[in-house]
Amino acid sequence: MKRAEGMPKNDVEAVKWLRQAAEQGDAKAQFNLGVRYACGQGVAQDDAEAAQWYRKAAQQGHARAQFNLGQMYDFGEGVPKDDAKAKAVKWFRKAAQQGHPEAQFNLGRMYDLGEGVPKDDTEAVKWYQKAAQQGHPEAQFNLGRMYDFGEGVPKNDAEAVKWYRKAAHQGNASAQFKLGVWYYCGRDDMPKDDAKAKAAQWYRKAAEQGHPEAQFFLGAMYSQDVGVPQNDVEGYAWYLLSKARGFEYAEMLVESLEKRLTPKQRTAGQARAAALDKQIPRLQA
Repeated sequence: MKRAEGMPKNDVEAVKWLRQAAEQGDAKAQFNLGVRYACGQGVAQDDAEAAQWYRKAAQQGHARAQFNLGQMYDFGEGVPKDDAKAKAVKWFRKAAQQGHPEAQFNLGRMYDLGEGVPKDDTEAVKWYQKAAQQGHPEAQFNLGRMYDFGEGVPKNDAEAVKWYRKAAHQGNASAQFKLGVWYYCGRDDMPKDDAKAKAAQWYRKAAEQGHPEAQFFLGAMYSQDVGVPQNDVEGYAWYLLSKARGFEYAEMLVESLEKRLTPKQRTAGQARAAALDKQIPRLQA
């Protein structure tokens, strides 16, 4: 909601007028009042009140309210727990059918995981496709994965890499890691020129976003002189970071590399890993 020029920001006054409009049945006001309760803007934060106002707007066909209500059922916030996942699917579907890309992605995810509906890879692909075509990066990655493994669609490497690439260019760390793997392995659908260097570039992009497996593989490339100039200190630092972030295979490589490092190199690698740990976020599950 845009604030009128010259009007000072006043969340309490905003809630007052939103409530009046919402109580008269205005769907946009109901949705915005739900947002206020969800975020605690101008009112005490209250998930149950948020869900109540989202529901009123959702029942009038407001797509964003339908999506938000679906989210509340999906996470069990402010709503009854009985059949919560099935109700999440219901509201995601209503928003998805109106073209809401996040709802389309979430509906695909529910079919993919079998949450609230029987698992159905074909339906998952259908909804991922709709969201992916609207530029949703997680849907693009998941659609690439479905083509990669032949789930819900015939296996198609060209389609898989197409969608991985789209997601990767939008900053999706999992897709960036996948492209790194495909370049490293010399998959048929990848250009062969400088393939190992390109693998390192994509591993780095994912690693710098906190992807532990990409951190491990980037460390391996440094320690093995593949795609990047050999640098045992840098490799050791990325192994240490990957280990700290929970990638189980990193521990063995850390121990192996430590055997050939001097004490000075180990100290330098540990300092570098500590600096990276401060700079790089932890990837959200």
